Amino acid sequence: MTQRIEARFKKCRAEGRAALVTYVVAGDPDLETSFEIMRNLPKAGADIVEFGMPFTDPMADGPAIQAAGLRALKGGQNTIKTLELVRRFRKEDSETPIILMGYFNPIYIYGVDRFLADAKEAGVDGLIVVDLPPEEDDELCLPALKAGLAFIRLATPTTDDKRLPAVLANTAGFVYYVSITGITGAATPDFGKVSTAVERIKRHTPLPVVVGFGVKNGAHAAAIAEGADGVVVGSALIDALKGTLDGQERATSRSVEAVTTLVKELSEGVRSVSKRDAA
Repeated sequence: MTQRIEARFKKCRAEGRAALVTYVVAGDPDLETSFEIMRNLPKAGADIVEFGMPFTDPMADGPAIQAAGLRALKGGQNTIKTLELVRRFRKEDSETPIILMGYFNPIYIYGVDRFLADAKEAGVDGLIVVDLPPEEDDELCLPALKAGLAFIRLATPTTDDKRLPAVLANTAGFVYYVSITGITGAATPDFGKVSTAVERIKRHTPLPVVVGFGVKNGAHAAAIAEGADGVVVGSALIDALKGTLDGQERATSRSVEAVTTLVKELSEGVRSVSKRDAA
């Protein structure tokens, strides 16, 4: 079910390092630029690619990702086109895990069974759907697991030991720890607290624990990599892309390179931390 994800974390462990997970929004700022960014992320050092499914009301996301989603929707991005981007990516790359991250509404409108079948066929490995708690597992989580897709759950600073078993019950692939209380890109995490939190979660699960929200540069990535199995970066990449857009929010010749340059910096940060002794 999660062979690509498991293989990638195994590879990173063998190399004595954490994994780098990169997040970009599908279709931002347009279909072709989005594809060029996606296909170049692994070449720049990304181990796992998260592809955001644009939605009009992304409650967990900060201004950068909200704006990226609106740019994508304005350009005509939808679920069908997002899955087609994954198919195109898979023609070139059969090894890099792809996670779709988003909200339940677009999946519900598309049709759960149809979505899961199409996502699996396209080459998706897992889903992160942030507005479906464990109490709603029958809606998507359990059908996704049955279809062979990992359902990746988020744990937060407010997820205490009493709640954690419910969060982890049907989680597969890895656990995503949200390093701050709030929305994406809103603040810099307290790295010491993050490390302690990761240790606590790992006492409850054998799954890798990756950390996201608030990681902006290579130094941040290195600090998170000290304690986590993976580091997630999203808003910073989207900000890098936005900084290259023209006055009409269109891509320029600098757009793809701006994202991949930051990914290279983040990858260097992650790879600067040896985890062999910890293993």
